[in-house]
Amino acid sequence: MKKTSILVSALLPLAAAFPVLAGEDNAAGICAEAEERYVDLFGQASAEAEGVTVVKMYKYNFCPAAITVPAGTTVRWVNVDKRTSHSVLSPQAEMPESDRAFPEESVEFTFLTPGDQEYLCGPHWETQEMIGMVTVTAE
Repeated sequence: MKKTSILVSALLPLAAAFPVLAGEDNAAGICAEAEERYVDLFGQASAEAEGVTVVKMYKYNFCPAAITVPAGTTVRWVNVDKRTSHSVLSPQAEMPESDRAFPEESVEFTFLTPGDQEYLCGPHWETQEMIGMVTVTAE
């Protein structure tokens, strides 16, 4: 018992230094970091990109994970990771898997058909649950 209490008290400061966040809070933090990386790389907020809706790919997440756009909107997925490549595909939208987007590269697709259309990262959807959703509304 004494060894356990010593070990626990020794680990408590580490637990405070590395908090584990709940799912949504963790995603929000990751997406805030992704936006900071985007601004650092491209010099403007992702919302300021002209003619497209931007989704960042960062730390095995799509940021934001769900978007709503009118039919005819082009979505640009931008890899703001430092070392990992990603691809994007959406069988529901008849979007074949893209080539790998390496850091600072992007993939684009124009959504034409209204409805909910799930998309995913080819290499990371199963192991990292890297899945997103586009809801396309009629123009």
